[in-house]
Amino acid sequence: MATLKTLLTFILLGAFLGLATASYIGPRFLEWYNTAPLGAQTMCDLPKVIQGITADLLRYQVYGTLIGAGSFLILGIVFVVSRSKKQKRMQQPPTTPPAQPGPAV
Repeated sequence: MATLKTLLTFILLGAFLGLATASYIGPRFLEWYNTAPLGAQTMCDLPKVIQGITADLLRYQVYGTLIGAGSFLILGIVFVVSRSKKQKRMQQPPTTPPAQPGPAV
C-alpha cells in the first residue's frame, strides 16, 4: 500500500507540474503562433479565433498534464525500486566468519 501511495504522489506531483508549465508557456506560445507577420493586415472572425485558441490552450494543458504524470510515474518507479533494494540490503544479517576452535586447555 505504501508503494501505491508513493507512486500516486509522484503521478499527482508530475500532473500538477505539467499543467502549471503548460498554463504558463501555452498562452505565450499561442500568442506568438497566431500573430500575423509584420506589416500584414488580417480580417478574421474573432469569435472563431477565440474558440480555436481556447481549445488549443486546453489541449496543451492536457498534454502537459499527461506528460508530467507519465514522466513522474517513471521517476516514482525508479524511486520505489531503489528504496526497496536499499531496504533489502539493510535487512540482511551481517555475515560473520565461523568461529574457529581455540587452543585446547
